[in-house]
Amino acid sequence: MPHTLGLIEQTISLPDTDIHFTEAGQGSVLLLIHGSLCDYRYWRWQIPAFSQSHAVIAPSLRGYWPRALQREDPGFGIQQHVEDMLRFMERVRNGRPVHVLGHSRGAQVALEMALRAPQSINGLILADPGFPFDGEPPVQSFRSDVAELLRKGDTESALASFVDAVNGPDTWRRMVSWFKTMVHDNAYTLLAQLQESDRTVRRSDLPALDKPVLLIGGADSPERYVSRLDGLQGILPRAERVTIPLAAHGMNLANPKAFNKAVAGFLHTLEYGAPI
Repeated sequence: MPHTLGLIEQTISLPDTDIHFTEAGQGSVLLLIHGSLCDYRYWRWQIPAFSQSHAVIAPSLRGYWPRALQREDPGFGIQQHVEDMLRFMERVRNGRPVHVLGHSRGAQVALEMALRAPQSINGLILADPGFPFDGEPPVQSFRSDVAELLRKGDTESALASFVDAVNGPDTWRRMVSWFKTMVHDNAYTLLAQLQESDRTVRRSDLPALDKPVLLIGGADSPERYVSRLDGLQGILPRAERVTIPLAAHGMNLANPKAFNKAVAGFLHTLEYGAPI
């Protein structure tokens, strides 16, 4: 199946699922892990840029387009995606160093991968993670309201509600058509995602992650993401942080030039000891 950027979709079979992905470039691997309602198409402004210096591999997680869920599925969740991506990573790395970049929900997948297999990951990039830390009081989530709209068949309102909640008011109305198509394709993953709302990251696990970590936030991202970055920056021993101007949660789309520059600079320093 042709990719929208002229890349070719590939497939790797794991024991109980197929992982659909695209790959471009050569060198050390940069594994891109998308967040909620997205798939490998989300990285349309990153794949061409990063493939100039790395082998960029962008998978769609289990349950997302092109084989997106249409109903709740107990096999869907962070833990399953972490296990899938660890197995997938070992299949595609071919002895090369691997860096992992995760956005939003994908940042939790990336972080848990690094905690599970720190020896397998050279550098970690977390963009606006939204997970709860252990010990925090529960907060009222908008996701149950979104799920109810989906169950009633009001997909447009459900997606508008979700996207505006994570990125800011009126974001959905202003989104370009390709993004809306991708989000509609993955709409019903939100039903399955409800079952992982109480999955936390344990602060006590983080100091042992002695890896270079880049924390990225949007200048206009909602406070829930800023507080996650604050918490990680205070605990991870080798974390650095950058803020992308003129962008909110979808920073890699709103300001791809600044986002790509920040990631490229981090990777270049990690691999060559000096910034670009």
